[in-house]
This record gives sequence, structure tokens and C-alpha cells, in this order.
Amino acid sequence: MRAWPAGGRDRGSARRAEVAALEQGIRFRTIFLILMGTILAIAATDVLTGTVGLVRETGSRPLTPAEQARYIQDDIARRWHAWPADLVFPVELQYIGLGRVQQYARRVGVAPEAPCAAGTDAAVGSVLAEYGCRTLLRATYVDQTSTFAVTVGIAVLGDEERRVAASAQLAVDDRVGVRPVAFPGTATELFGAAQRQRNGWVAVGPYIVFSTAGYTDGRTRESVSPEEILHSELWPTAQAIAGRIARALGDEPSAVPQCTQGNVC
Repeated sequence: MRAWPAGGRDRGSARRAEVAALEQGIRFRTIFLILMGTILAIAATDVLTGTVGLVRETGSRPLTPAEQARYIQDDIARRWHAWPADLVFPVELQYIGLGRVQQYARRVGVAPEAPCAAGTDAAVGSVLAEYGCRTLLRATYVDQTSTFAVTVGIAVLGDEERRVAASAQLAVDDRVGVRPVAFPGTATELFGAAQRQRNGWVAVGPYIVFSTAGYTDGRTRESVSPEEILHSELWPTAQAIAGRIARALGDEPSAVPQCTQGNVC
């Protein structure tokens, strides 16, 4: 019998090796495609989830009661620097004089912004400093007849909680409070610390609104009898002026957004 040539066996082995390599390549390609498909599916899911989250985050939705309260709180807290001086300290303020007659107090001047301790008496300034008072704004008014001088001081605390804590520590003493600001060449030029007849304060939001009042003719506290102080027009006028400034600072904004992007949800 005739033997097969060696070349035939070599071709068979080569063919089998080629088929095996092809099958291995197909397996590798299948594994690669499965891995890539899995990766792409995970990536697509992440992108879709992120897109949905972004739409939810940037889309307009109704504000919660807590978010609306926070909006109001933030609006009030930034008024001291966001408002112009004429809005914080109006040029004219209405008050009711003797005989229930409507009168107007006139702003004489606005003092430069000052550290809280520098514009108040030591007993008050130390409390304000302890609770992180940020700054002190002051302006001086005269009544319609220019008989009384009233300095109003706005102490700005970091937030309402600090203001509440600081207010609780202020001494009940009408001899101390904000220091008066006099403006030379005006009816207030004789209004100094010795001329203060009475001091007081009212609190709203993160603010403590101080007031101090005296006569424009230079008379001191010691020269005026207590009976005159109690029954005069001076202190009610000072309270009315400071009260109007405090109410304006603490009033809720006229329009509170209903949604995260205005009033359309």
C-alpha cells in the first residue's frame, strides 16, 4: 500500500490550528462585546439618572413652607446693606405729636458706618461684641419744631438667634445705649452724651434698633426734672421714629416667590 505524503498531514494540522484560533477569536470578541455592552448600559443609566436629577433640580417646583420662611429671613437680613441709605433711614418720618396732630421728623444726617462698640456705651458695646455684632449704622433726626434730637442706631447681628441672645443680656437702664451723633451747623450740634435724656431699643430680625433723645438747646439730663421727662413729647417722638425704622427693616417682603423659579411651577 502506498503511504500518504507528509505534506498532507501538515496541511490538516494547520487547518485545525486555524479553526481553533478562529473559534478563540470569536469567543474573545463575544466577551469583548458583552463587556462593552455592559459598560455602555451602565453609562447610559448614569447619564439618564443624572439628566433626570438635573431636570428635577433645575426645574421649577413649589417652595416648601420652610424654604419660604428662609427666603423671608434672608431678605430681611440683607436689607442693612442692600437698601440705599434713604430707605434704611428715610429723609422724613411721620409721627403723632401732642393733640394727636400728625407731624414729620426730619433726618439731619447719616453717620459713617462704625464698629458696634465704638458707637455705643461700654455696657452695651461689650454685649454686642460678645455676640458678634457686625456693624452699627446711625442717623440723627429732629422733630418738626427742631426742639428734639433723636439718634437712631441699628446694630447688625449675624442672625436672629444671636440677636435674641444679645438682647437678653442688655441691661435695663435708660442711661446707656447708642451714642448720639451731632452734625455741626445744624440744630443737632449741641446734642452730645450729656444731653441724652433717655435711651431705648427695639429688636427685629437680626437687628437691634437703638434710640436716644435729647433737647437741641443743649440742656443736660441732670437739668431736667424726672416729671418733665415722663410727661413730655420727647420720648414718644423718639419711640415713634425708631419704631418706624425698625418696622420697615423687619416687615415681610411684599411678594414671596411661590416656586423655585418665580411664581410658575
